[in-house]
Amino acid sequence: MTVHFIGAGPGAADLITVRGRDLLASCPVCLYAGSIVPRQMLDWCSPGTRLVDTAPLSLDEIEAEYSRAHAAGQDVARLHSGDLSIWSAVAEQMRRLDRLGIPYTLTPGVPAFASAAAALGRELTIPAVSQSLVLTRVSGRASPMPDGENLSAFGATGATLAIHLAIHALPEVVAQLRPLYGDDCPVAIVAHASWPGETIIRGTLADIESRFDPTIERTAIIFVGKGLSADDFRDSSLYDANYQRRFRGRSRD
Repeated sequence: MTVHFIGAGPGAADLITVRGRDLLASCPVCLYAGSIVPRQMLDWCSPGTRLVDTAPLSLDEIEAEYSRAHAAGQDVARLHSGDLSIWSAVAEQMRRLDRLGIPYTLTPGVPAFASAAAALGRELTIPAVSQSLVLTRVSGRASPMPDGENLSAFGATGATLAIHLAIHALPEVVAQLRPLYGDDCPVAIVAHASWPGETIIRGTLADIESRFDPTIERTAIIFVGKGLSADDFRDSSLYDANYQRRFRGRSRD
């Protein structure tokens, strides 16, 4: 018996990986985060799969589900939104599985920031403008930020920021970043990326608050950075005819 942690991706049912889809189809038990994973994702499960919505469950109750499946010799598909590597609460579950001696695997998913960038139609790393992307958040009721990890520190680098779990704190985000990036710095908010109700709001640090739709309460990413609107930038060297690289095989003459 194995617990298979699966990144469900940002929302659209067809943005799950092939491996994740196949695991959903093969496991007789599926635990899923019903508050953020769309029900359509469960269509990949086989008929008769035992479906358990973990949204109302505590960690102890989730552990009990793993123990129950382990005793029955049933593989579990544990479906999380986005990608498992960030803000997934997988680490604490793996720690408990280690203690129980229950094996597990991890299958990555399409991260929300990547889907949001696709919705914007933007590459987030622009030659000579922005080559770094910081994935971060702000302190919340469930988890405070560690010392030194704050918007002011990250903003001082000038990198493009993808701020998760912070739409409720948009005024705070603007107040901290405006002195660092300037009033004209582009901002984009993408809510429910890849979902039917996907929403995009574009602006600058000077006017994004006035453009914001207050009905957006969750599942949104705030992007801040000069590269979000850059169009007068130099081409990368990747396809430069004069750039010699290993696979091009051009003469150096």
